[in-house]
Amino acid sequence: MRTLLFSIVFLLTAFNLHADLSIEGSYQGKNLYVQNPASEDGFGFCVTKVTVNNNIMPGGVGRSAFEIDFSLFNVKVGEPVFIVIEHGDGCTPKILNPEVLLPKSTFEVSEMIVEKDGSVKWTTTGEQGELPYVIEQYRWSKWVSAGEVDGTGEEGPNTYEFKVTPHSGENKVRVVQKDHSGTKRKSPEKSFTSEVEEVKMSPTKVKSEIKFTANGEPAETKYEIYDAYGNIVKKGFSSSVNCENLRKGAYYINFDNKNEKFIKG
Repeated sequence: MRTLLFSIVFLLTAFNLHADLSIEGSYQGKNLYVQNPASEDGFGFCVTKVTVNNNIMPGGVGRSAFEIDFSLFNVKVGEPVFIVIEHGDGCTPKILNPEVLLPKSTFEVSEMIVEKDGSVKWTTTGEQGELPYVIEQYRWSKWVSAGEVDGTGEEGPNTYEFKVTPHSGENKVRVVQKDHSGTKRKSPEKSFTSEVEEVKMSPTKVKSEIKFTANGEPAETKYEIYDAYGNIVKKGFSSSVNCENLRKGAYYINFDNKNEKFIKG
């Protein structure tokens, strides 16, 4: 996720020392509020000038707190903004709500198509900031991440594509975004029935290797292996798993669309 960037740049001029506090992000429809302490010498306030995208903010900053009103700069929601707050040395203003420049997940899916081979194509509108789309696939009784596609952050319509690795039987997929609030915004779920053959594993009492087969032939599949305490010890995509370095005991393995147990001897 894109994060806010702060920087302090100290500039020495022939007459006085001053500093710049900068912050960048994307406009989300809310203004910034700045706490403005007194200057070091006690006369006036710390901030001397504010610019937004290199344009000087009109009005004074000679107050203990002030607002950066983006409507004065004709900035549209979702557009990038770069703010520089020039202030005297020996004092530092404080931006009270920097999180308002973080992108929010506001997308709407107008169309979503999935194919039997796992190809997913979706079209969105209403984006207001550059956030990645996470493509999730329902397998092993949970939603798991299959990959990411960067969002444009534009109003749209925007079209994206991704290909998941199908398992046998019915598959379910969705796309989600998570913004700074931590809440997932989810698309509707889409289902498709793949042409992948059912995968089996052997043996259930393992000495050195687990093999995956379909119709008696080696078959590659996604897998995860957990120990008895729920810690993941191996994962990948293959037709076999080397288990020589596993300690003796009980393990659980997710593969294809199944969950099974095996014993490492």
